[in-house]
Amino acid sequence: MNFAIAPSDPTPIYRQIVEQVRRQIAGGVIGPGKELPSVRAVAQEHAINPMTVSKAYSLLEAEGLLARRRGMGMVVADHPGQSDNAQRQSLLRPSLQAAAQQARQLGLTAQAALAQFEECLKETHQEERQ
Repeated sequence: MNFAIAPSDPTPIYRQIVEQVRRQIAGGVIGPGKELPSVRAVAQEHAINPMTVSKAYSLLEAEGLLARRRGMGMVVADHPGQSDNAQRQSLLRPSLQAAAQQARQLGLTAQAALAQFEECLKETHQEERQ
């Protein structure tokens, strides 16, 4: 599992990690028993404080999405809860609202913003296939 950490984003880094794990579990991208990278590995890869990663993992553990396994670190909990389509869409909505505001501030039309979003989706799917 790779995290996309944006240090310049106004969202705190631990929240970025929490939201990415939530979305991947809700979308079925990672399932029960899937091991997450260690706190140290994530901290080193992104040059962030290990306590930031630990805080994110602890929040997810408190929500019941992650479980701590002896000798393995953190894994997706056996029963992280079912997510229907509406729940998955609600996890996406804050990001889309932020993108919509940025498009408006840049003076882009809805059609231009949607074209950019479609292009981003295509690029993401192509990256996943490689």
